[in-house]
Amino acid sequence: MNFEKVTEKDSYYNDLENMSVNEIITHINTEDKSVPIAVETALPQIEALIEQVVIKLKVGGRLFYIGSGTSGRLGILDASECPPTFGVSHDLVIGLIAGGDHAIRKAVENAEDSTTQGWEDLKAYNISQNDVVIGIAASGTTPYVVSTLNACNEHNIITGCITCNQNSPLSIAAQYPVEVVVGPEFLTGSSRMKAGTAQKLVLNMITTTSMIQLGRVKGNKMVDMQLSNNKLVDRGIRMIMNELKVSEEKATQLLQEHKSVRQSIKYGRK
Repeated sequence: MNFEKVTEKDSYYNDLENMSVNEIITHINTEDKSVPIAVETALPQIEALIEQVVIKLKVGGRLFYIGSGTSGRLGILDASECPPTFGVSHDLVIGLIAGGDHAIRKAVENAEDSTTQGWEDLKAYNISQNDVVIGIAASGTTPYVVSTLNACNEHNIITGCITCNQNSPLSIAAQYPVEVVVGPEFLTGSSRMKAGTAQKLVLNMITTTSMIQLGRVKGNKMVDMQLSNNKLVDRGIRMIMNELKVSEEKATQLLQEHKSVRQSIKYGRK
């Protein structure tokens, strides 16, 4: 297969330093508009991957994201938002980054070049055939990620990936590759831009769809969300009011008693 690292190709724009602020942001916005179209092209691949995730989660498995740099941070972001949004355990969706948690804020030199550490990081979580591992790398060449997926394949663990180059080593390693080709970045090689946006959109789809399939949503509401601040408590009260057609006072009483929107609606109907 031919492999061209489109994410490293020269920007369509030059002399950026001579542009006005308006010119810069207009061109960035123009490029950003192409991202959802690229994601749409990859929907069949995304669907195939999500179906595997749902199968494993329904039988008690977990979803792991693994990446380096921006890609690793995006995986951690998506994983960290699942417990408050859907009321699931922090151990259900887990994000790992090359270099460990320290690398979330500051780059760890050469961490992404390791061909063994990724598998060691997964072993610390007692990774098994019940789990799914999704490697995230815009380039599709990051050794930390590619080697980890290869190790997972050897241990009969379902693998997927999110990358922005076609026919990359990561795509070949993944059993269920997702390739969102967004083209060259406005700032040459800065894959935190269009590539990062594409990855975030796909991650949104993976966890949101999976959680809906797992029954963590009712209608279009986050009935299992954690009531961790006043904004979310107020949202929960409104959900109960709308669902049960009761007063704010009654909805508040139910929520205080049951500590859950779902349980409040369930017992409010009795």
